[in-house]
Amino acid sequence: MAKSSNSSGSSYGEEVRAWRTQRGMSQRELGAGMQYGQSYVAMVESGDRIGSPDFAAHCDKVFGTPGTFMRLWERESRRGRHPEWFLPYLDLEAKATHILDFSSYHILGMLQTERYAHELFRAAFPREAPSLTAERVQGRMRRREALEREAPPFLWVILDESCLRRAVGGAVVMREQLAYLLEVADYPHVTIQVLPFAAGATAAGESFTLLRFDDQRPALYTEARGMGRVVDSTEAVELGKEDYERLRADALSPALSLAEMHKAMEEMAR
Repeated sequence: MAKSSNSSGSSYGEEVRAWRTQRGMSQRELGAGMQYGQSYVAMVESGDRIGSPDFAAHCDKVFGTPGTFMRLWERESRRGRHPEWFLPYLDLEAKATHILDFSSYHILGMLQTERYAHELFRAAFPREAPSLTAERVQGRMRRREALEREAPPFLWVILDESCLRRAVGGAVVMREQLAYLLEVADYPHVTIQVLPFAAGATAAGESFTLLRFDDQRPALYTEARGMGRVVDSTEAVELGKEDYERLRADALSPALSLAEMHKAMEEMAR
């Protein structure tokens, strides 16, 4: 079946629709056993929401597919409500042994707090239902799992100073976000540097991420509004490495970067 382009929950929803149609059931009949309304089933099938794990278990019971819909739900839930073009990067991020990121505007997704991420999504999708925003936030929070696994990747992040000074969500949200960055910076496999405004013109103006692996070629990820691109050509990756080294040279040392984050936190309290 072809996937619709509106959300990552669409393939799961298409399977619900296909099995319901095969059984000759209406949306209302499928939802009746668990008191799910017709509109709820319709939103799951259209991909407007991923639905609950209880609904997935209900589908397995009704369709006689032990565990099938629960596994589909778990897979889509791990992906979160990410756009299709972002999924190739997510798969690579989960497998990478080294992640080198330059964040020029907002903090890297896997280092965001829930409230910081929520504010970004509300700004990007102001007319979206709160339940859909919550799904996006939870999908982003699951990216943290890479840092907590038994053999986590080595993460090196260069944050433009604007990431510290832009008051996303206001002072309270930013203090919480900066506190989390300071906590993560203490992990042995994480290094954070701040690229100060005083550095002047920089090697790169847009965010990008370099990924290295044990069993495949390194890759470069870049993103523009509404699209993202993963490339593994030797030339593109080498140019990315050169830019990253220049950014790293212009950035504050890890110790001075921690001090700058503490300073930004104090300023947010005024």
